[in-house]
Amino acid sequence: MAPISIQTVLISESVDPRCRAILEENGIRVTEKPNMKRDELMAEIKDYDGLVVRSATKVTADVIDAADNLKIIGRAGTGVDNVDVDAATKKGIIVMNTPSGNTISAAELTCALLMSLSRNVPQAAMSMKQGNWDRKKFMGAELYGKVLGILGLGRIGKEVSSRMQSFGMRTIGYDPITPVEVSAGWGVEQMSLEQLWPQCDYITVHTPLMPSTVGLLGDETFAKCKKGVKVVNCARGGIIDEAALLRALESGQCGGAGLDVFVEEPPKNRPLVDHPNVISCPHLGASTKEAQARCGEDIALQIVDMVKGRKLVGAVNAPVLASTFSQDSHQLIKLGEAVGAVLQSCATSKKPFKHVRITTRGDCMKSSTAYMTSSVLVGLLSRDSGSCPNLINVLSQAKESGIEVNQSHCASDGAAGGVCTVEVEATGCGYKAGGAVQGDVPVLLQLSDSVFRQPVSLAGNLLFFKASPSPQLLSSVAGLLAAEGVEIESFSAPAERSGDLWYCVGVSSLPRDLSALQPLVKEAAQITI
Repeated sequence: MAPISIQTVLISESVDPRCRAILEENGIRVTEKPNMKRDELMAEIKDYDGLVVRSATKVTADVIDAADNLKIIGRAGTGVDNVDVDAATKKGIIVMNTPSGNTISAAELTCALLMSLSRNVPQAAMSMKQGNWDRKKFMGAELYGKVLGILGLGRIGKEVSSRMQSFGMRTIGYDPITPVEVSAGWGVEQMSLEQLWPQCDYITVHTPLMPSTVGLLGDETFAKCKKGVKVVNCARGGIIDEAALLRALESGQCGGAGLDVFVEEPPKNRPLVDHPNVISCPHLGASTKEAQARCGEDIALQIVDMVKGRKLVGAVNAPVLASTFSQDSHQLIKLGEAVGAVLQSCATSKKPFKHVRITTRGDCMKSSTAYMTSSVLVGLLSRDSGSCPNLINVLSQAKESGIEVNQSHCASDGAAGGVCTVEVEATGCGYKAGGAVQGDVPVLLQLSDSVFRQPVSLAGNLLFFKASPSPQLLSSVAGLLAAEGVEIESFSAPAERSGDLWYCVGVSSLPRDLSALQPLVKEAAQITI
């Protein structure tokens, strides 16, 4: 992927000063305007290429729509639920977070809440401040030998497990992504949720907030747990159903809860916060000096690395981009876009496209299938009116346009290099094109059934036409072009000599009117690459 130009960044919240310093050291102009209201942010954001936020700024669809130049939204922290990721993706904006910046701080707070729940530390401290000395009231329990269920075995879940194992706890867990053998290496036994619920003395959640995790702990699941189970949530409000938790606390099914996050922050509904068996904090998971410094520094370094074309880390809506930061990938992306653009030009009068099939062939293209597919679609859709596709949003644009996309890869068939073949189906017809990168130059090898004797360099002004072969064809076409003031710079003919065939002419400029070629050709298309 070519480096993305980020010249101006708006920081809308208080972040570590290192964030601004790193960006400015790398030639990016930075403006800090914390505590803006929604309307103020919408008015301000239109002038910036990048936006850096923490958790307070709500980057809604309205804000994103108001951002004319925005290319990246950087979240100095882990979750991105304060950003409308779908709206950003549709507009081709990268959403980036700092996946490891607050890992240690969040894990340590989780452990602190687990220990506080086991020994009633906050309640006892408050009682002492009130002048009481009530040892029996705050009888606790040891963590040693108890079972801790960890829901979500990512970075934070892993760090929690290692720390609580040092207290002699048995750690079990659930995660639909982390392989069982990987978590076993941390000493966590993975199992299904149905197996996990009845075994736990303590449960801590470390999942993102998404439809599948909303209310993960609710009335039904609390009923499956041990009576008196204690729960901790330092992830996101809503993963534990707050109403169900209050019912479980009042019935004794839940013996205590440590909550750092809430559905509404700050919570206006107080019964849960005020419950004597609840320890609550005002979303302090990332609130350490170290985490804030790390997150602010990380987001700045990640933006700089992206701008410099080094690597992409933390992009939550553009995983396809992570493998595009090499010189080879740059040329393959150019190839995909050029092949797509050629087919778009040839099929302009036959749209809309119904089906696109992309096939990569050769070992050198094995890891490029995903971004080749996206780059081909960028070429196919980029000349549509009102469409501004890029590698981030083009798949969703194709889906919205009703285009069925298939991609596949074939092992090397003995060819020296990789080949990308694209087939498109439009209204009542189909087109095919095949290309490769030869000597760092994207070239077209084939157009429909016409295989060119010499590969066509996909650069400059190209005129494609379909006609029956004849000795006078080139001279006749040259005469018509000359009348338009257009000079022929190159000519590529197919190897076959029978039937209707595609030819390519490199020209000094594109003809103003292709209809002049109609007496000689059956189809014609032109493009500047």
